[in-house]
Amino acid sequence: MKKLIMMACVLVASSTAFAGDSDALKAILKAKTYAEAETLVKSSLGSLANDAEKAKAYNKLVDLALNDFNAQSAIQTENQVNKQMGKEEKPVDMKLMNEMAFAALVAGIECDKFDQMPNEKGKVAPKFAAKNAQRLWTAPRNTLVNAGQDALTAKDNASARKYWQLFTESDAAPMFKDCDREQQKPFFGQVARFASIFAYQDKDMAKALELADVAMKDPEEYENALNLKLEILGDGLKTKDDSVKYAANLKGIYAEHKVDGVMEKLYNTLLGLGQTDEANKILDDALAANPNNFVALADKGLALLQANKAEEAVPYLQKAFEVKPDNAIIATYAGTGYSVQAQNIEDPAKKKELYKKAIELFDKAKELDPDMLQAKWGYNRYNAYYNYYGADAPETKKAEEESR
Repeated sequence: MKKLIMMACVLVASSTAFAGDSDALKAILKAKTYAEAETLVKSSLGSLANDAEKAKAYNKLVDLALNDFNAQSAIQTENQVNKQMGKEEKPVDMKLMNEMAFAALVAGIECDKFDQMPNEKGKVAPKFAAKNAQRLWTAPRNTLVNAGQDALTAKDNASARKYWQLFTESDAAPMFKDCDREQQKPFFGQVARFASIFAYQDKDMAKALELADVAMKDPEEYENALNLKLEILGDGLKTKDDSVKYAANLKGIYAEHKVDGVMEKLYNTLLGLGQTDEANKILDDALAANPNNFVALADKGLALLQANKAEEAVPYLQKAFEVKPDNAIIATYAGTGYSVQAQNIEDPAKKKELYKKAIELFDKAKELDPDMLQAKWGYNRYNAYYNYYGADAPETKKAEEESR
């Protein structure tokens, strides 16, 4: 993942007044370190007089966290100059820098929550939103992406999730609504998807789905994020009720996203539930909308072939192959359909014609997948050669050798 270009958020800062503060707030505002202030906020939040005091308390946490963050950031900047001049570089406490970036964002979002509450006159007059948006959107928030990458490199998935999840979720924070998102476009969706993966690994399914939905808004990440969402929804299905709920989820997703992958999962799930007519209607509707839908053609043909209805299956399988003539698997199934159909008729001429078509498709499958890594065309191809050329024909002998 690439290092980031700083993003700009040009907002106007506002001043604040602290007259009439409660004793609890005064103690927080006198704190000299982030750790001290954090302890006081946690222990005395309920003692603060109102939402305005709570906003001030959290803003103090932002101040102190940024003090530590900016100190390390300044060393980084100084080191860049020292490196160019051949001078010795100073150590940077990256752990502290990353943690303070995280802490500043969390405190800033909490501050804004209380800052947006109506005052004693019933008016919303936020005092910190503009300033915090300006100072948090740039370096601190961007640092979370690189912090997550560093954590991932160190195989610390928990920290990677923590940093990337906050980066993703903070995008929707109201105080950042006017910030420029252009610079984050190349990587925002990817970060959201990775955060979803880690949440999924932690079995936090609700959060994983939420983050996957965010990632799906990025066109570059849409397909991967959708597949991830489907995997999450389908994880751990144990009972029929689980499958029924999964089918309902798939129906909702398919109604919104007419994607073949969703259609196929919905079709197979409905078949598993014994809802064959509804499953078939999914494919029929897809083919009505697009007669060349490869997935619907292939699934329809395979279902008919498995139901011993080769004559009905062949047109779908043949058309599916015409849509994707580089697919060895569908070529094999189409060839099998012709072979089965040939076995079921008595007319010798028609039988031979069908075996010839089967051989053409099996030969194509062999050409596309000579080592049968995906398409197992070997025996069926030999059988078609046997019935077309005869047992002793050199073509049949060679097909037998190639089937092994």
